Amino acid sequence: MLRRQFVQAASLTAVALAMPLAYAADTFKIGLILPMTGQQASTGREVEAGARLYMAQHGDTVAGKKVELIVKDDTGLPDVAKRIAQELVVNDKVNVLAGFGLTPIALAVAPIATQSKTPAITMAAATSAITEASPYMLRSSFTLPQASVGLADWAPKNGIKSVVTLVSDYGPGNDAEKFFSERFEKNGGKVIEKLRVPLRSPDFAPFLQKVRDAKPDALFIFVPSGNGAAVMKQFFERGLDKAGIKAIGTGDLTDDEQLNNMGEGMLGIVTSHHYSAAHPSELNKKFVEAFDKANKGLRPNFMAMGGYDGMHMVYEALKATKGEGSGDALLAAMKGLKFESPRGPVEIDAQTRDITQDIYLRKVEKKDGQLYNVEFDVIKAVKDPGKTK
Repeated sequence: MLRRQFVQAASLTAVALAMPLAYAADTFKIGLILPMTGQQASTGREVEAGARLYMAQHGDTVAGKKVELIVKDDTGLPDVAKRIAQELVVNDKVNVLAGFGLTPIALAVAPIATQSKTPAITMAAATSAITEASPYMLRSSFTLPQASVGLADWAPKNGIKSVVTLVSDYGPGNDAEKFFSERFEKNGGKVIEKLRVPLRSPDFAPFLQKVRDAKPDALFIFVPSGNGAAVMKQFFERGLDKAGIKAIGTGDLTDDEQLNNMGEGMLGIVTSHHYSAAHPSELNKKFVEAFDKANKGLRPNFMAMGGYDGMHMVYEALKATKGEGSGDALLAAMKGLKFESPRGPVEIDAQTRDITQDIYLRKVEKKDGQLYNVEFDVIKAVKDPGKTK
């Protein structure tokens, strides 16, 4: 009798121990590493909102797996991001890592993705070299070379013969400076001076005074998402617009989330980018409406688009592998993936794991009493120029 009771108890214990494992096997975990506090908090907020909207629209069960989103705040610091990534892989046993609001964050996580064979989707950061840092790194955002070269083609054809560049001094800024300047000069333009501003706690005033003294036709600007309002406030305070200097830049400058509060001085500013909340497709109109409703009037920006499309990549890979959660199977399914996004047609390059997408030239205009980036031209199916040389 005692023996039978012991065997029954042992069997129950085995079942109890097995239950969490069975649950874990039926759960697909995505670790979202984002700056939810600090200088880049708006990036984290938009990426997470985009990811959660996708889940709300497409359900949280895919190929028999319950999808779980685990959001961690990296505070914008690479060391913190690296520790979080290790914990997510070892303790939480995530199937996918994603997020990465800044390039140094993505680069800090890349070795962990490689060692653990975990696909890592860059939903925000935009330095070209990120996908080269790990064979498991993919991108749903964009690269600065992609966003910069179209503007360098447009500017000389539209009365801009001389430029000063002003960029935040880190990977994406260096990319923007390099690829814009090279293309602009190839097209016959002159880059008078190249200015780099510290990423942390930047003071743009002394740099903008140099620009005013140099008297270029235009100032090409790259600052990370969320910093556009600060640089443009000082641009107007220093009277660069009144001195006849045009502001142009990548779409980070006229971030959709901030644009409506940046003032009517922004009217007419031309930027190039891969997404605008004013993109006229029916798919995007529905996306913007749903995002607004889910986030109490918040306008989606390109960071939200990166989170939304990054989740699409995960869901499609999970379907294609019939619920197979191994890193190599998921990675293979994401390579070469093509789909219609609210931003337009998208393809994940099978060789580089980077994103190919349309790049739009846009001008700030007023529509229905609000400021928007209104597209007036498009460059189709742009691959990352940083990988096509």
